[in-house]
Amino acid sequence: MNTQNNAYKILLVDDEQDILDFLSYNLNKEGYQVFTALNGRDAVNIAKKEIPHLIVLDVMMPDMDGIDTCREIRSIPNLKDVMVTFLSARNEDYSQIAGFEVGADDYITKPIKPRVFTSRIKALLRRFAPNQAKDEQVNLGDIKIDKEKYAVYKGGVEITFPKKEFKLLVLLASKPGKVFTREYILEQVWGDEVVVGDRTIDVHIRKLREKLGDNYIKTIKGIGYKFEF
Repeated sequence: MNTQNNAYKILLVDDEQDILDFLSYNLNKEGYQVFTALNGRDAVNIAKKEIPHLIVLDVMMPDMDGIDTCREIRSIPNLKDVMVTFLSARNEDYSQIAGFEVGADDYITKPIKPRVFTSRIKALLRRFAPNQAKDEQVNLGDIKIDKEKYAVYKGGVEITFPKKEFKLLVLLASKPGKVFTREYILEQVWGDEVVVGDRTIDVHIRKLREKLGDNYIKTIKGIGYKFEF
């Protein structure tokens, strides 16, 4: 068991007990504190009491589905920083978009192999790692971002970024594993500026990949982008 994971609380929500048992078993082996709920209402109550770091939420549940559950969780001030990832057999774009629109951070499609599932969970929880400082310097693997100096280093070598590219990188790297929608990126990076063409973000993403490599910024088709390391 990885005792380093003991500090992390994960709430699993699914209306199928066998799925809860399966996921709980694999997360417990990794040393996480795991809580479970069979419906959305219980999930909200447990979340308010335990304040988990991450909620893994099934989409299709009776009475109160995952979308409504996520919407209610996001309306509670104490839970605004809790990560939510949907877990569902439904992989249609519209259900993923609906999830992100109510505040989800990621979307996992089942069935999923245990090692892949725990790997995705670890990637999401990395944002709570001590080396991801909330001050002027952020360290993400071999990448270091100095927000005060507008400097980026990879393997100790400084890489030059224009202002918009730097601002886009800082946004994506602020929450590794979180999917940022294209609309949110435009709002945060470009604001009220006039953006020429729909491919403005794509061009800037391509430039980031050219300088950092292709492994850090992932495209979520039809949704947006996320930073992984």
